[in-house]
Amino acid sequence: MTRRGTPEEPWRIGTRGSVLALTQAGTIRDALIADGQHAELVIVKTAGDQSSDPVEKIGVGVFTAALREELAAGTVDIAVHSYKDLPTAPDPRFTIAAIPVREDSRDALVARDGMVLGELPAGSRVGTSAPRRAAQLRALGLGLEILPLRGNIDTRLRKVADGELDAIVIARAGLSRTDRLGSITETLEPVQMLPAPAQGALAVECRSEEGDLVTILSTLDDPATRAAVVAERALLAELEAGCTAPIGALAEVVESLDDDGHVVEELSLRGCAAAIDGSDVIRASAVGALADAERLGRELARELLELGARDLLAGAPAVSDFTNSSPMENQP
Repeated sequence: MTRRGTPEEPWRIGTRGSVLALTQAGTIRDALIADGQHAELVIVKTAGDQSSDPVEKIGVGVFTAALREELAAGTVDIAVHSYKDLPTAPDPRFTIAAIPVREDSRDALVARDGMVLGELPAGSRVGTSAPRRAAQLRALGLGLEILPLRGNIDTRLRKVADGELDAIVIARAGLSRTDRLGSITETLEPVQMLPAPAQGALAVECRSEEGDLVTILSTLDDPATRAAVVAERALLAELEAGCTAPIGALAEVVESLDDDGHVVEELSLRGCAAAIDGSDVIRASAVGALADAERLGRELARELLELGARDLLAGAPAVSDFTNSSPMENQP
């Protein structure tokens, strides 16, 4: 039997064909090659790629589901996902063997004439794909007109360049990975806008039965990123909110002093739930051990619920003009 990860039998990495998806999967391919493995990209066509319907009609998970179907069928060995697009419920068929070092998780503004958010005149047309972003933008009280945004990264940027929109808000990570950071006019701080849970992180997934491959991929894992993502997604899961809900979360590893004066690393987690019309935003934060990341996320979610998050989320429309999809979840 031919050994996998060789020139004769390279690892097959499933990816969509968009620029961002190919770039993200390419970083995993290159990392495996640097570790002495042979790997190649396999483009997976999805129903979402072939449809012009809005994401909420075809289903938010259609893109990640298509990659998982190929993984389950054995036509690819590895799938690379934008982590925030995965469902919160685990699938026992697959193992997320690696969560590499995360890109900057913040959102970014791309505005005409180099403007920052506070310089946009009232009535400015701002495009975004996420109810989370729309809700937090409205909550700032700047009088902006928030409009739904579709298309891949270049399509979105072109809407500003062509004057169709005055600005867009987009994940900074996607712009960074595709060498488009020069388009950013302002990186939005979490105090203005908390990112989506797991924004900027990749999930490198394989079949659970492939123990040797799990071991190989685990060398690409970053423990600090994994702890942060686990906490953020635990918060999302405890709120029983899907990826179209106006929920923000950000966990960061910080240094503090223990009782003996020694420097220790802890996980600082911030979360928010917003009314879709921007009338209210409930925020909470907590600090805990990295090893307790999941518990920290669930406890903070319960605090948000006690503060009234359930009523805010209940008021969110079941179907919105906005989706929380990443640029990966649009036409290539």
